This record gives sequence, C-alpha cells and structure tokens, in this order.
Amino acid sequence: MVVQRVKSEFGKRFEGEIKFFRGMMDGPKQVGAILPTSSVTARRMASVINPASGLPVLELGPGTGSITKAILQRIEPKKLVSVEYSDDFYNHLTKLYPGVNFIRGDAFQLDDILGDYASAKFDCIISAIPMLNFPVEARKDLLESLLDRVPAGNPVVQISYGPVSPIGPRPGKYIIKHLDFVMRNIPPAQLWTYRRPAQ
Repeated sequence: MVVQRVKSEFGKRFEGEIKFFRGMMDGPKQVGAILPTSSVTARRMASVINPASGLPVLELGPGTGSITKAILQRIEPKKLVSVEYSDDFYNHLTKLYPGVNFIRGDAFQLDDILGDYASAKFDCIISAIPMLNFPVEARKDLLESLLDRVPAGNPVVQISYGPVSPIGPRPGKYIIKHLDFVMRNIPPAQLWTYRRPAQ
C-alpha cells in the first residue's frame, strides 16, 4: 500500500517531465530542448506581456507548461490562447491549467486552427517552437504571420539554443533584438524579440 502511494505521488510530481521525455522520444522534431524550460527563462519570456493592454496573449509550443505557468502569473487564464502540437502535452496541459484556451494543432497553420481567434489581435506572442528544426523560409513566413497578429511595435518572443537569431532578417519587414541570454536553463537559452516598426 505504501509503495503504491509513493509511486502515485512520484508520478504526479514528475508527470510533466515524463511527458517531456516521451515527447523527445516520439517526436524529436517537435521538442527543441533536452529539458523543459526553466522557471527563470519562462518568467523572462513572460515579462514582455502588458497586462494593461486588455488583449489576449498567444503562446506557441507550451510543452509541459513551464512558460504557461509564468504567463498565468501576469494574466488570467481566459486571456491566454495556447497552441500545442502534441496530443500528450495537450491532454496534460488541459488538466493542469483549466480555463486556458488550449488548441491542439500545428502553429504553422494558424489560420486553420485558431477558430474564433483567427482574426484576433494579441498583446504579444510567446513561442517555444523549435524553429531550428524547420526550413528557413518557413520560419520567416510564420514570423510574418505572427507579426500580423500583434499591434505594430508589440513583440513576438522566441526561445532558441543557437548563437544567433533562429529567424533571419527581412529588411524593412521587422526588427530583431536580442532580449536575453539565460544561463539558468539547460541548455542555456537565447531569447529574441521581433517587432514591426511602431507607426
């Protein structure tokens, strides 16, 4: 009985990590890191949110939900729209964070999956999609689509693990800025913002 209870508690405590490693094994292209995003990194990414804007926030690739948790420290659940590709992660997240508008689908097909939010404007977009796993032009096209969904001057934030921005420049289309380098993440994380020039 005691052993069974310990196993149950262990399973609950590490459910997210177990799902993360299962996701790594089943679909390495959809999981970009070797461990879930650290709370330090997640809070830094969520720091770009302006709760006073009244606009919802769009999250891409929530995975185990560490970034989702940081976002929910800044806005209420109903203001968050979060797109997850993996069935396992999606099912885990809907139980973990009731009230969040989770959508199971491909972030590269937002027009098809966002439903009522397809024409919405978002305060910002926070992305943990493993961009380096996708073709260069696909990354740029996705970014352009994301920038159309936020007011000019508002950010799209992207986490990456390479030394340079995972999305290259398109002169005159958007501005790329390095937001932070977070050592307290495994592996260390580079954070980037992309904005259209404010009008």
